[in-house]
Amino acid sequence: MQDHWQRKRAILALLNQGGFVSGEALAQELGISRAAVNKHIESLSEYGVSVFSVKGKGYKLEKPVHLIDEAKLKAGIRQRSFYFDEVNSTNAFMLSHAQELKSGDLCIAEYQSAGRGRRGRTWVSPYANHLYFSLFWRFPQGMAQAMGLSLVVGCSLATVLTNMGVTGLGLKWPNDLYLDGRKLAGILVEMTGQADSECQLVIGIGINMSMTAEQGDKIDQPWSDLSDLAQSLDKTELMLNLHTQLCLDLQQFEQAGLGTFINRWQESDLFAGREVVLSMGNNQIAGICRGIDEQGAVLLETPEGIKGFVGGEISLRGA
Repeated sequence: MQDHWQRKRAILALLNQGGFVSGEALAQELGISRAAVNKHIESLSEYGVSVFSVKGKGYKLEKPVHLIDEAKLKAGIRQRSFYFDEVNSTNAFMLSHAQELKSGDLCIAEYQSAGRGRRGRTWVSPYANHLYFSLFWRFPQGMAQAMGLSLVVGCSLATVLTNMGVTGLGLKWPNDLYLDGRKLAGILVEMTGQADSECQLVIGIGINMSMTAEQGDKIDQPWSDLSDLAQSLDKTELMLNLHTQLCLDLQQFEQAGLGTFINRWQESDLFAGREVVLSMGNNQIAGICRGIDEQGAVLLETPEGIKGFVGGEISLRGA
């Protein structure tokens, strides 16, 4: 498996230099046959990497592919970091090793074969196009006190990306980050343990870095990515900054609760002061979004007054 990915990484490094590269040049550089090169290119396409093939010219990437610098990553994080070319799910990996992990331990994958979103949705995970990772955290106060954690994580993402020059960001309750009104990142928090004693949290995050047209067509909602900043936004640096901010914010949340994050949430709340519809199963509640409370509930102003809701999926009211 390792040799399989070393070959693919070598091909990607050559193609990342820009322009077309002939199959003969790739074969000569890697010391393999033309047929082997072709098989690796086909395999990369199956993993979601878009490669153009033109007879007489060779191969060319639709978009540059940005990989995590593993040495830089591990040098910049004092906790353990697990880095994979391919894994079924970073959350699943962390959950399966929960008893061995410490707060701040990290798992990153360039490709997830079974990436998951909220409510069992599939998270489209093409190889190296985006940033997929999970952070582990031991929470001594139990699951009951971890309510609203996804909102804290959203604040962390917004803070880091804003500090790195991204504008047009907005947070959507309870677990999404939007860019220019379209989904940029998703958060999936999973827990094991007790309601009133120590629990283990696995915080999964997917951020769209550079979506290809083919992969974008598989997504059933408006999406955005950071491709406009691909040349200036270093993927490894982004990961290091996110890890630092998440650890700081999780420590603050553990000590002081969600109340200290309400102002940060409101600064980025995508729907603040806007008419929305909250879907809860077969029920829909219309109102004006008035932010969140200290338990992580979304607050809606309805004809009966301001009410808090902790379940459902929020969406803008249709015209």
